[in-house]
Amino acid sequence: MFSVLIPTYNYDVSKLVNALNNQFQILEVDYEIIVFQDGSTTLVKDFKDYKHVKAIISKENLGRVKSRQFLATQAKFDWLLFLDADVLPKAKDFIAAYIEKTNLNYEAIFGGFAYYETPPEPNNRLRWKYGKAKEQVLAIKRNKTPYKVIISANFIIKKTIFIDLVSKMSGKGYGYDNYFGALLKQNNSKVFHIDNEVYHLGIENSKDYLKKKEQAAKTLLNFYHSNAISTHDNSLLHAYSTLKKYNFTIVLSSFFKLFKNAMRLNLTATNPSIFILQLYKISFMCYSHHQKN
Repeated sequence: MFSVLIPTYNYDVSKLVNALNNQFQILEVDYEIIVFQDGSTTLVKDFKDYKHVKAIISKENLGRVKSRQFLATQAKFDWLLFLDADVLPKAKDFIAAYIEKTNLNYEAIFGGFAYYETPPEPNNRLRWKYGKAKEQVLAIKRNKTPYKVIISANFIIKKTIFIDLVSKMSGKGYGYDNYFGALLKQNNSKVFHIDNEVYHLGIENSKDYLKKKEQAAKTLLNFYHSNAISTHDNSLLHAYSTLKKYNFTIVLSSFFKLFKNAMRLNLTATNPSIFILQLYKISFMCYSHHQKN
């Protein structure tokens, strides 16, 4: 039935594995859970007490893409359930909800993201606010543009489809969900979204998250200019390509140089603005474009 694949780096997934294992046992279906410790310096539980769970330890840090490629090759079932280490199922019928949808004619099903209502520490507010605004989206809305809100921290996919798509990806870094969404669309993969969320627990501080958003913008820009992305539903890339078409990227590049410090000050403060974050991302992308040319 399911191969649950959890790549982790210095993060204890015991609570997640226990929650999943309990749900599977109630359902009495075939399953396996594979935890891949990707070059972790602090090893977590070996899970020898669990019949259907195994841990694989890698001394080398492969990164998000290669670790998932490796996990897919180790899976023995046709459906893969990918979960990030820092999540926890929202519902007690999380596994059952996915199993029910495997009878439909879809190749990938995304469950969605959720965030607790209580705000985190002030230094972590940017990640939390962005998640609630842009990632915590109901399935009815996600299904209108099924390749747009692609969150690989919680989804099931047919093994053959995943291995084919991920073979086109390489490198390390942040921002590959955007590219994965584009690949799904280019492949005409049958994608469906359901309300089967996981809580996102690993909310990093705002300065680190802002650096990740910069890296994601660069990743997207590189894929775009290398013609790896031919069709997509990414709003940031649509905005960039429109600005480029009308030779307006130089204006946003200059804007970034003038106001980057002021924007960063807002985004790392207690009450960051999501509008300013979106402005920061597009102006940073334009700035990066002109730095390379």
